[in-house]
Amino acid sequence: MMVGRSAERSRLVRLVADAKAGRSRSLVVRGEAGIGKTALLEYAAGVADGMRILRVVGIESEAEIPFAALQLMLARDVERFDTLPAPHAQALRAAFGTGSASGDRLMVGAATLTLLSELAGEGPLLCLFDDVQWFDRSSADALLFAVRRLHTDPVAAVFAVRDGERPFPASGIDDIRLPRLGARDSAELLATVGPLPQPVADRVLVESGGNPLAIVELARSGTGALPSPVAPLAAVGRLEEHYRLQVGTLPSRTRLALLLVAADHGCELWSFLAAADRLGLRADDLEPAEHLGLVRVTGEAVEFRHPLIRAAAYQEAPFARRFAAHRALADVLSDPRDADRRAWHAATAAGGTDDVVADELERAAERALARGAPAAASRALERAVQLTGDPAVQARRLVTAARAAYDAGLLDHAATLAAAVTAMTGPALAGADPAEGGAMSGNVAWIQAEAAWIRAQVAYERDSPARACELALDAATPVLTADPARAISVLTEAVWCARDAADEGLLARCGDQLGRVRGGPPEVALALGGYVGLLTGRTEESVPPMRDLLIAAGDGGMDATLEGLLAGFLGVLIGADDLALKVLDRQVATMRAQGALGWLPYAQEPLALAQLVTGRFRDAEANVAEALSLAAELGQDFQVIVLTAISSWLTAVRGEVDTARQQAELVLKHAGRHGMAAAQATWALALIDLMAGDPQAALDRLDEVCAGPPGRDVTVRATADHVEAGVRAGDQDRARHHLPQLASWAGHTASPAAEALLLRCTALLDDSREAQGRFEASLALDGCGPYDRARTQLAYGEWLRRHRRPTSARTQLSQALATFDQIGAYGWHARVRTELVALGGPVPPADTAAAEQLTAQELQVVRRAALGLSNREIAAQLFLSPRTVGHHLYKAYPKLGVSRRAELSQLDL
Repeated sequence: MMVGRSAERSRLVRLVADAKAGRSRSLVVRGEAGIGKTALLEYAAGVADGMRILRVVGIESEAEIPFAALQLMLARDVERFDTLPAPHAQALRAAFGTGSASGDRLMVGAATLTLLSELAGEGPLLCLFDDVQWFDRSSADALLFAVRRLHTDPVAAVFAVRDGERPFPASGIDDIRLPRLGARDSAELLATVGPLPQPVADRVLVESGGNPLAIVELARSGTGALPSPVAPLAAVGRLEEHYRLQVGTLPSRTRLALLLVAADHGCELWSFLAAADRLGLRADDLEPAEHLGLVRVTGEAVEFRHPLIRAAAYQEAPFARRFAAHRALADVLSDPRDADRRAWHAATAAGGTDDVVADELERAAERALARGAPAAASRALERAVQLTGDPAVQARRLVTAARAAYDAGLLDHAATLAAAVTAMTGPALAGADPAEGGAMSGNVAWIQAEAAWIRAQVAYERDSPARACELALDAATPVLTADPARAISVLTEAVWCARDAADEGLLARCGDQLGRVRGGPPEVALALGGYVGLLTGRTEESVPPMRDLLIAAGDGGMDATLEGLLAGFLGVLIGADDLALKVLDRQVATMRAQGALGWLPYAQEPLALAQLVTGRFRDAEANVAEALSLAAELGQDFQVIVLTAISSWLTAVRGEVDTARQQAELVLKHAGRHGMAAAQATWALALIDLMAGDPQAALDRLDEVCAGPPGRDVTVRATADHVEAGVRAGDQDRARHHLPQLASWAGHTASPAAEALLLRCTALLDDSREAQGRFEASLALDGCGPYDRARTQLAYGEWLRRHRRPTSARTQLSQALATFDQIGAYGWHARVRTELVALGGPVPPADTAAAEQLTAQELQVVRRAALGLSNREIAAQLFLSPRTVGHHLYKAYPKLGVSRRAELSQLDL
């Protein structure tokens, strides 16, 4: 019987009921040792009538074993892997050590999501996770990824985490912290244990501090175990000492047997007996501990009654005994399936350097990477470094550990490890033999470059793009001639960071480094040099190599690569919008298929920009919404800012002014560090001003947007808004100020979109009758997106009304209004309608397309369903559960006015 905790129990009852009703819920229960977390999990199991229960208890000794917790959870369902989509099945087989991983570390999370949804299809599930602080990082990441996306599946998950141990961040999941019991509940719990003399009972209640385990254990220990009246009881925070006293009363051989159990809690009974034999112990040496109830022996394992007993048994032992226990366990774990556990036991037993054990740990790290568990690989390599004698091998292993930590999302730790590599690869390694592990792996220049690159990648998220660029330039320097292909990869990121920082000085340094590279993929180096030239005002010489890279990517090469993303993005910058969109669409689709979740938010950024400039606003909104969700979950804080800037522009054009302002203000808080995102957000605010009839405010903002590198990037297209704002504000001189930049861009790119914008601008600046020809020429150009075309029609319609040509004006304005409706650019409605009202006659009603009523995720689901994909296939692409996909379709059908899936293909989505 559980005493107290009425609010917490009610919370669990609701959680279970919601899951049974098809509303997935998750909860993290936090608290100190002995506070009752496990008891609450048992209570949840007790009220989960009719639910299948999956239980996992974290084991400290397996905290570094890749996917150890996930294997315990899904061991009974291995045969189901073959029924999953192929990438998911492959990911789970790799997690179980029966295959190799492909794609991102979080692909296992996507596979776990799908499998849990499949299991829940047979009946509601309750997942109970205890001592989660000891879950290996790979399992924890996979489970958190899965439960966050189980929206409409009958699945409940409860995570119990002990305070004071390893952290378990679980953003996005509700959590509760268990308080200590009050006086009444404490007394009630004490009464359930049995009668005690009143003075003893009073002391237990006072000094246990309301910790349930302390109350029970101290009450059960009886008066004989109580200290003198002036000494404290082993209450909260001192329970380990209480158990240590119990362990200390046991015979020496029994304490050694307990230590052996503690050294590998949860190990099979046979391995305990084999290791005990190596230490000269017998099975009956464990009996005194069994009689005290400290451990229990099952047919398969020896288990402690409580984790704190295990801690006491281990900590009470001298170091020499601990080492002996781990050495014995390492000696008996000879099965290849136990290779990782054996390596860790051997490492724990090692003192000083031991290259044999270090090699074992490196092999364990390689296995972890092959299984998609970079966190476990990083930890194994770190320990291997401590056991390695050769400084060159140490440096190689440490930088590999840093890379694995970065890939695991442990950014701060990756930076710390990389900094340590930089410190150790100095003069001491100048004469190191590069032969060990291969010429490249032993090469000091390569190690230094890799360490600096890791620090640059972390700095992008933790510091600023400018700092990231500086570190990336440092990373490229040692390998400019030694490894030009790697140098170009690093410089690609350096240029991107310099662009994000909008820093012309850094861009110039990037250009200088690119000029010193000898070898490597020349088309990429030339295109990067062209991009630097474009951003620093040398448009004529910049465009040809950028176009060459885009064409190479458009021919089908460079899928899912940094160079492929670069090619697509450069296409947007030279106004080759349709080809750029095609390349970027393919890049993102390939990344989805490969499960490269960590890369997706970065790839979706240029894709969203391509969709934005081509007027595919709904596509861009859906893309940005998904990317924002992933970036936030993956801790890509700066990418969240970049994506929010794009979202603010889209939201402004949609007419959701308050939301757009809030998003822009969030971005502008980081204006000093992320100049390009700040320019995008400022452009959004300027559009709000322009739509609201405040051209002076818009002009002031757009002067900032169009200056420097932002004025030569995607936001070169804001020049047309700047011209319009200047004309409407009556300031022709300011309106013309940035026009040469747009003219240069249009002239050297020969882009129809650029030429159309330039013609609109020259028409706006010349109110004579010659403007008509320029408006007409702009509208006649093929290749201009629907948004820019509608903006030109709006400006042309206004011109026609002023020149008293109402019929032609009405035609242009009505077409503009129809296009704005079609693409969701509702922010321009008021201005168009004002013009139409001034013309007299009826104003066409707003025609909100059916697809506009869908949420961003519903739109993504519906479009894939219209192509004939099944719910499972859609779920695999969008990293949702199949049931959630079905829920989105169910909500979308009435909005679209359809009743069957087959009708979707007939809609304009």
